[in-house]
Amino acid sequence: MKRILPLLMLLVAFVATVALLGTHGTPAGAADPFITVASTTSTENSGLFADILPRFKAATGIDVYVVAMGTGQAIKIARNGDADVLFVHHRASEDQFMAEGFATRRYDVMYNDYVIVGGAGDPAGIAGMQDAAAALQRIAAAKAPFASRGDNSGTHKKELELWRAAGVNVKDAAGTWYRELGSGMGATLNTAAGMGAYALTDRGTWLSFKNRRGLRVVVEGDPRMFNPYGVMLVNPARFPNVKAREGQAFIDWLIGPEGQRAIGAFKINGEALFTPNSQ
Repeated sequence: MKRILPLLMLLVAFVATVALLGTHGTPAGAADPFITVASTTSTENSGLFADILPRFKAATGIDVYVVAMGTGQAIKIARNGDADVLFVHHRASEDQFMAEGFATRRYDVMYNDYVIVGGAGDPAGIAGMQDAAAALQRIAAAKAPFASRGDNSGTHKKELELWRAAGVNVKDAAGTWYRELGSGMGATLNTAAGMGAYALTDRGTWLSFKNRRGLRVVVEGDPRMFNPYGVMLVNPARFPNVKAREGQAFIDWLIGPEGQRAIGAFKINGEALFTPNSQ
C-alpha cells in the first residue's frame, strides 16, 4: 500500500495537469489563438524563429509554439496529428508525408546549404574540396574522427546519402572513428569541436554557432549539399483538431512578401542564413 499511494498521487497530478492544458499543451484559457509547428532544430537553433515569429504575431495576432527536433521526429509528431504545421528540410520524407495523405500540398519557403566542418589539423586533408563524396572517402581512409547526429534528422539523412555516394558503409565503423551521437545540431557541433572531429552541418546553424574552438568549414559548394526547406499544413480532413485557418495563415505569411522579406533579412555578421524562395 505504501508503494501504491505515491503512484496514485503522481497519476492524479498528471491527469490534473493534462486537464488544464489545451490541444497542444498550451493553457486552455489562453487569450490569443495559437498553432503548433513541428520543425527542425536548424530553424530554432539558428535564431530564425526568434526573429520572425514576433513579426508574424504582430501581423496576425496568432502565437506559434514550436516543437523543434530532427526532421524524422518532427514528421512523427505531425503523423500523429499533434501539430498543425510541419516545417522541415528533407524533400524525400516530405514527399512521402504527402503521398500518405498527411498533407495535401508542400510549399517552398527557403534554402541554404550543408557544409563539412573540421578541426584545424585536418587529418584527412580535405580543406578546400568541393566534392563532398570524395572528401568523405578521404575521411574514411584516414579513419579520422567524424561526429554524426545519428538522430534521423534531415541533416543526418543527407549525411547518410553522401556516405552512400562515397561508397562507405559507416555502420561498419560505428563506435570507432565514426561516432553516432543521437543529438541535435548544436550539441553535435559542440562534440565535434571538443574532439577535433569532422561533421556535416547546415550553414544556418554553423553561422550562429559560437563554440567553434578551431572548427572551420573545410568542404562546401557541392550541389549535392543543397538544403531546401518546405512547409505543409497537416491534413485537417485526417485530423479534425488541426487549426487549418490559423495554420494556413502562418504558411501564407511565410511564403508571402512579408515573410520572405523577414527570412531574407535575417543575418549574422552581415551574412544571410537562409535564402527565401517561395514561388
